Amino acid sequence: MSASILDPKGITAANVAVAPTLPDIMPPVKARGGFFGFMRRNPAIAIGGSLVLLMVLVAIFAPLLFTTDPTALAPARRTREPSAMYWFGTDMLGRDIYSRVLYGARVSLLVGFSVAVLASIIGLTIGMISGFIRWADSIIMRVMDGMMSIPPILLAIALMALTRGSVQNVIIAITIAEIPRVSRLVRGVVLSLREQPYVDAAVAAGTRTPVIIWRHILPNTLAPITVQATYICASAMIVESILSFIGAGTPPIIPSWGNIMAEGRALWQVKPYIVFFPAIFLSITVLAVNLLGDGLRDALDPRMAKRI
Repeated sequence: MSASILDPKGITAANVAVAPTLPDIMPPVKARGGFFGFMRRNPAIAIGGSLVLLMVLVAIFAPLLFTTDPTALAPARRTREPSAMYWFGTDMLGRDIYSRVLYGARVSLLVGFSVAVLASIIGLTIGMISGFIRWADSIIMRVMDGMMSIPPILLAIALMALTRGSVQNVIIAITIAEIPRVSRLVRGVVLSLREQPYVDAAVAAGTRTPVIIWRHILPNTLAPITVQATYICASAMIVESILSFIGAGTPPIIPSWGNIMAEGRALWQVKPYIVFFPAIFLSITVLAVNLLGDGLRDALDPRMAKRI
């Protein structure tokens, strides 16, 4: 008696041998990984990151980009129009604006990156303590709420009024003004994470609180804090320029975009290029950092990820 008669479904060894397998039915899926594939799927990161990298390279290699001493005075060549010799013109003291703008990128980027790193680290620590330790939450958050009731620029001006103008003091003042926003963001994330089952299991197993925070809470806060850091960087560069513009930031002898615009505002109507070029560089840099932040938000948030 044949196998087909014994098997009511008519499945024989021959049929099984020639039966198509899953890989034969489904077409092969091409991997879309790699750096360039990631950049194609996230154009905001590609554009913003490229512009930020360009500005960083300009700041680092400013002495090699046909610049002169940004503080050298030449009264005989003051207020020269942009030309082949002076690409961005000269200011009222004869200083080359092109050189001052390129060297000014160092100050703005240094302040932006430093404030982003310091505010993120301090705010992350405060937010995790406030979100995970219940008795400390009300105390810490009331202090943060009081600091957030003051606009960042006014708080930075008040802090700078207590110290002398320098790049270090500007970084400290802006960092203190940005810490409450980071801490509240991290606190909100931690409040949702501490109710997860794996955290309850770790607590029930007797795991110490610092270990739970380090292993289970901290890794899940890195994505939102990275996105927030980009916005803090852009905000810090704007605040630094405002402080320098009103004379409460870096000393006038330091070439920064805010100082250059402050020195040219008296001649804005007749020599607008003195303000125009540093303003353009500041706008492009802030736009690039914001684009990078938007791209990171879309890439790191699974709910907003693009369908493949």
